[in-house]
Order: sequence, then C-alpha cells, then structure tokens
Amino acid sequence: MFNRKIIGELRNWASQADRKPLILRGARQVGKTVAVNMFAADFDNYIYLDLQKPENQALFRLNLPIKKIIQAIALQQNTDLSSGKRLLFLDEIQDSPEGTAAMRYFFEEVPELFVIAAGSLLEIMMEYRRVSFPVGRVEYRYLYPIDFTEYLQATGESVALQYFNEIPLQSLAHKKILELFHQYTMIGGMPEIVGQFAQSHDVMKLRKLYEGLFTTYMNDVSKYSHSAATATHLRHAIESAPLEAGKRIVFQGFGSSSYRSREMSESLKTLERAMLVKLIYPTSSTRIPILPNLKKAPRLQFLDTGLVNYRAGLMPFYYENSDLHAFYKGLIAEHIVYQEIIASDSLSDQKPAFWTRERKQSNAEIDFLLQYRDLLIPVEIKSGKSGTLRSLHQFMDSVDHNYAIRLYAGNIALQQAVTPGGKSFWLLNLPYYLAGKLNDYAAWFIAETEK
Repeated sequence: MFNRKIIGELRNWASQADRKPLILRGARQVGKTVAVNMFAADFDNYIYLDLQKPENQALFRLNLPIKKIIQAIALQQNTDLSSGKRLLFLDEIQDSPEGTAAMRYFFEEVPELFVIAAGSLLEIMMEYRRVSFPVGRVEYRYLYPIDFTEYLQATGESVALQYFNEIPLQSLAHKKILELFHQYTMIGGMPEIVGQFAQSHDVMKLRKLYEGLFTTYMNDVSKYSHSAATATHLRHAIESAPLEAGKRIVFQGFGSSSYRSREMSESLKTLERAMLVKLIYPTSSTRIPILPNLKKAPRLQFLDTGLVNYRAGLMPFYYENSDLHAFYKGLIAEHIVYQEIIASDSLSDQKPAFWTRERKQSNAEIDFLLQYRDLLIPVEIKSGKSGTLRSLHQFMDSVDHNYAIRLYAGNIALQQAVTPGGKSFWLLNLPYYLAGKLNDYAAWFIAETEK
C-alpha cells in the first residue's frame, strides 16, 4: 500500500460544506477500493459495503426511508453511523439499481454522512440496467493508473521526487530522473504491479500479474456483452487494443480482423465506457474551444503503458535504448506522455487533444494541444532538432501567439526559433518525464519570456 494523490482530492471533497455524494470512476484494478480504505482513516466510523453481495443489495430493497436504510446497514455491519465523522463506501454500486437511486436521498436527507460510491464497469452496467445517478445530486472524481510522482514515492525515490517537484528542475537531477522514468514507463502504473516491483525489483516476477490483469479484463466481457457474437468482438478488441495503442486507427478490420466498422466501433466504445481505452479524435482548432472532429480517424490510448509493453513484447528494448523515441516508432514516448496528461486531472474525464491539418499536398499533425488560459500551445513529442518540427512551424504560422513546447529526452532548454515563413517564437524544450506538469511549466515558460 502506498499513498495516492486521489486521497488528497478526497480530503478536499470532504472539507467542502456543500459537498455531494461522490462517485469515484476508474477501470478495474486501478486502486479505487484501496484508496478509499486508506482515506477512511480520517473518520471515526467507516462502513465498506460491497454491493456485489446479495445480502448487501437486499438492504436497499427494503423500501424504507433512507435514514432507516442507514440504520439497517449499521446494524448488519455492527458499526455506529449515528455519531462522529462517518463514511459510507458503496463499492460496485452498478450491481444495485436501488443503491444507485438512493444516492439522491443521501444528499437531500443525510448531508452529514460522507458517502462515496465506486464501480469498475459503472457506465456500462447502468446503461444495460437503465438506471442513472440523480442529476445535480452527486459529483465525480476519476482515478487512473499511478503517475510518475506516485511511482517515485512508491519505489522509495524520495530525493528524486523532491528534485522533480522543483520548477524548474535542476539539470543535475536529469539523468537519474530520466532513468527512473524509463523504468516507470516499462513497468507501468497498475498498483499491484508497482507494489510487487517496489518490493522485489524483479521484472520476471511481474509476468503472472500482467497475465492476471488481462484475464480479469477478458472475464469481464461476459458481464457487458449482449450475445456470443458481441463477446467475440469485445475479446478481439481487448486482445488487439494494446498492440494498436498510440496509433491512429480505423474501425474497419481493426486488429487485422475481418470485422466490420460498426462491430469494432461498438466494441471499442464499450471498452471506452469501461475506461480501458480512450478514442482521442483530432481537432483543427487553433483557438479555444477545442472541437474534436469525429469524422476523422481517432488515436487509440490504452489504459496503461506497462500493459502495452507486456502485450507487445517491448520490455527488452528498454535495456537497449536510452531514449523512448528510439524504438517502436516513438509510439511509446507518445503513449506514456498521454497517460501522464490524463492522470494529472482527477476532476474530469476530458480527453487530450491533438491537432491535424489535412490537405492534398501536405498534411500536418501536432501531438498535443495544451490549453493554458486563452492560449492553445502546441506540444510536440520529438527527438529531433527544433529545425525538423515542420508541423509545429505550420501551427505557429497560424496562431497569434509565440509559445511552443517540445518534449524529448534532453534537459530543459529555452530557445528562440523561427518558422520557414519567418515568424519568431519561443520554444521550450522539456524532458518528457515532465508531461504531467505541463500547466506548471507553461506558467513558468511565459513568465521567463516576459522578463
């Protein structure tokens, strides 16, 4: 067990006078239950209720007022929920339509009780059972695989973490932190795997854990497939998604299959609702708001880069290369950057954005658009020199600001650059392990250029 940043966010939620019952979203095995159990140490009285169990589901079928249901829960669990600071955690709430409906009454009738609900297949199961959370009476937080800062803490790298949190990072810490980031990228951020590696530092012991996770995801198919054919499509999507991660995909024939576009589209969108993948569509916006183009091919992001490495057999390459751009066509560098960006926001489920301009004679693509205040700052994930950033130059020629960022394996460096069209702009070169801190570095970047 190790600390997660979501616990701090849960504490912020608990400190709000106008808080609502909280729904914690996240894929299976990302650590939702463990995080809430650790957070429960802040309370005088705590009840954990697994709503997969029939005896717990029955508590919400009693057709009683909500205060009576709470009394019944306390009686069954032999725990006092009538005084002190009290937390009720309803795990796997998607298995109890009555429990889902009760969230409204927790908010209206017992605001002094702290209530958290969670479920791994939440959106899918609620859709199938045609139930929903009461609008305006719950709030949401999102939990993903552990990020790099959590990894440093979990593996005991406290000194490296102190340097990592300095802005700007001192160059003397770069080599050590880069090595640790490559280790993190190889292992991934699934809590059980990180915990095992932190104890043994033996990659060979992780194989059965990776296999166990994939088996869990495959077994879940039976819970949200309508038919044998749908289950077959979903299994193919789960098997193929790690191998297609980081790429722009088409649904027709996805994963070298003979399946039709509709079949694979529905399967991947189901996996997206299970939070195993994200379908990230491009935008042509150069100013806010960012409007995704759903007619274009999306980029596929899988849950965890470590799972991608294991499924694709990439782990040996980490010992042969000192730059993530040097193998697998640079896709792993882009994938882990996206994973860090996604994990940095627990308040929303918004997707990262990438930019494209598609013309007959020249196409351009920017890996990521960072919205900072009213600016859309282009972020390229590249190993080459600044002069090779053709797409970035085209983007800079089309905007009315002069800020751009490159993520690479080198040290922090601020430089002035010029597009072939003659526009001068500032380029901030950042180590890609700082992807989760882009907003902080954007503020520092702009302040530095204004001195």
